[in-house]
Amino acid sequence: MKDLSIIIISYNTKEITKKCIDTIIQSLNYDTSIGAEIIIVDNGSVDGSVEMLQQIKNLKLKIKNYNVKFKTILNKQNLGYAKANNLAAKNAEGKYLLFLNSDIEVINDAIPQLYNFFIRKENAFNFLGGKLLNKDLSPQPSCGPFYSLPVIFGALFLRGDYWGLTRWSPNKIKQVDWISGACILTKKEFFNKVGGFDENIFMYMDEVDMLYRAKKLGFKVGFYPEAKFIHHGCASSKGRTQPILQVYRGFLYFYKKHYSRLEATILKFMLKLKAIISILVGKIVKNQYLIKTYEEAIQIIKYFR
Repeated sequence: MKDLSIIIISYNTKEITKKCIDTIIQSLNYDTSIGAEIIIVDNGSVDGSVEMLQQIKNLKLKIKNYNVKFKTILNKQNLGYAKANNLAAKNAEGKYLLFLNSDIEVINDAIPQLYNFFIRKENAFNFLGGKLLNKDLSPQPSCGPFYSLPVIFGALFLRGDYWGLTRWSPNKIKQVDWISGACILTKKEFFNKVGGFDENIFMYMDEVDMLYRAKKLGFKVGFYPEAKFIHHGCASSKGRTQPILQVYRGFLYFYKKHYSRLEATILKFMLKLKAIISILVGKIVKNQYLIKTYEEAIQIIKYFR
C-alpha cells in the first residue's frame, strides 16, 4: 500500500495539468520517505491532454531514488468533478488521499508539510486544506462557514468575501466548516465513511456538501496555512458564465438536500433577486454577459425541483 494518493481531474487543461504534475514532483522531492502515487482522471479532453499524460506515463516520474507510480483513467466524456474524484479514490492504493485541482501549482514542500502535519494531528482533523494563493501570491479565500441563509445573503449582496463574512484565508491553524475542493487531504477511510462526493453535483459546492455530511458524522475540518499552493481558478470553465450557473445549481441542490422547504424557498427568492438586479445593471451599462448569464440563472431557478 502507498502512503499517499494524489488525485487530479483533467479537462482540457493540458499545459496547466502538466505544470501541476511538475510541481507535485518537485514538492515530493523534499521528503522522499513518502510513498506516493499520482492518479490523473481525464474527463474526455480534446486538447492533447491524453497524449501528454501518455508521454509522462512512458517517461516515468522520478523522485530522487524511486519512481512515483503514475496512473491514468481516461474517460470518453466529462463525468464532472465529483464522479471523477470518486472513481479515482476507488482506484487509489494510498492510505491517504490528496485531491488537487489541475490548476494548482504546489509551492516548495507544501505536500510533505500538509501530509506530515495531518498524520501527526489525525485526531485533531479528519480533513485538511492548505493555504491557496492567487497568481500574484496574494491570499485566496478558500475556507469558511457553511452556507446558511445569512451567509448566502452576504455572498450575494454584501461582498461577503471582502468583509470576511463568507470566505477567508486564515494565517494560523484553524478548525473551519469547509475548505476548498482545490486542495483537500484526508484518510481514505474517512472519505469512504462520508460516502465521497455527491455525484449529483457536477461541479461547485461538492466539497461543501461532503464536508457538511462529514460534520454530521463528527469529523473535523482544518485549515493549515503553512502549506501553500497557487490556485489559478476556473481553468476548466471557459468564461465566467458557467461557474456562476453551476454555483446557482449547487446552492439549489444543497438546500433541497439539507434544508427545509421554507429555507429552500427563501434561497430561491434571494437567488432570483440577485439575478434580476444583475440583469438590470447589465441593461444599464449594456453588458450582454450579465444579461445572458443571469437570464439563464433565472431559468435554472424556475425549473429546479
